[in-house]
Amino acid sequence: MSPTDSDEQLRALLSSTHTIAVIGIKDGASDDAFRVPLYLKRAGYEIIPVNPKLETVLDQACHASLADVEKPVDLVNLFRASEHVPGHVDEILALDPRPKVVWMQLGIHHGEAAQRLREGGIEVVQDRCIMVDHRRLLGEGSRAASAAREPLEERA
Repeated sequence: MSPTDSDEQLRALLSSTHTIAVIGIKDGASDDAFRVPLYLKRAGYEIIPVNPKLETVLDQACHASLADVEKPVDLVNLFRASEHVPGHVDEILALDPRPKVVWMQLGIHHGEAAQRLREGGIEVVQDRCIMVDHRRLLGEGSRAASAAREPLEERA
């Protein structure tokens, strides 16, 4: 798989995503790792918080790891420093079904980890803010667009 970064590819990924697991979510209102998932929730996505240090965030129970998530996830959004990304690759690849996309937030990238994920059939977006791209490509609070989305696994 080639890197996913064209507007057309990003728009398709965001439009076909329903469920987003956010690894490294935080509960501080001024933290990007809180504000971005909050924006995505308000835009109509189901957010699954993943952080072993939190019990709840965004009025939802927080999972200690991806392995604790009991439902399929379309996209994994990483809010972890680049050096911690490799530690999540095996956890992501162990999911069944696997997510279609791993999105590393602005400033987060890891070439070797991205390559392993791509080899596992997962599209990878690196060093981009999902909130900025969503606003730019689909419009802020695009509930109408999100209501018409199909899950990635139903995509032809």
